[in-house]
Amino acid sequence: MFFAALFAMYFTIRSVAPEMWQEETPKLAVPFALANTTVLVISSITCQFGVHKAEHFKPARTGGIFEIGKWGMIEWYLLSFFLGSIFIGGQVFEYATLVSEGVALNSNAYGSVFYLTTGFHGLHVIGGLIAFLMVVGRAYGAKKFGHREATFAVCVSYYWHFVDVVWVALFAVIYLLH
Repeated sequence: MFFAALFAMYFTIRSVAPEMWQEETPKLAVPFALANTTVLVISSITCQFGVHKAEHFKPARTGGIFEIGKWGMIEWYLLSFFLGSIFIGGQVFEYATLVSEGVALNSNAYGSVFYLTTGFHGLHVIGGLIAFLMVVGRAYGAKKFGHREATFAVCVSYYWHFVDVVWVALFAVIYLLH
């Protein structure tokens, strides 16, 4: 519901100030944002590989670190964490670039809407990153990786996939819809 409200805010303000969107939207680095989006989507795929391992009670790798086929849930979730961290770093870079071009949270309605929608999403990504670390820590701490640990890992994946889907929708609206 929260993200639905953010989308409603975006479309409402855009409808009353379309000239602002025509002026500010060209400042967005769409290819960079597309690459960053791709990183987040890939992190959902790696997360799902981790889910598969969790469901088969394989928390850790059974071979060398470079034997990807023998990775366990921990390795897949750490890779998802790493990719999610790259996404957040990309957002920070994009924010710094936009601020240097005069698009700030307090510059105008466009800046406010852009930073509120993408920023709240970023906070949810950070929450997912923390959850990945909790899953990994719990897997290391468990005497035996069982249904509880697997269920926790699967629940975190639901959250991560939700955050991913929300970003794809935000990306489409903010970067592709002119």
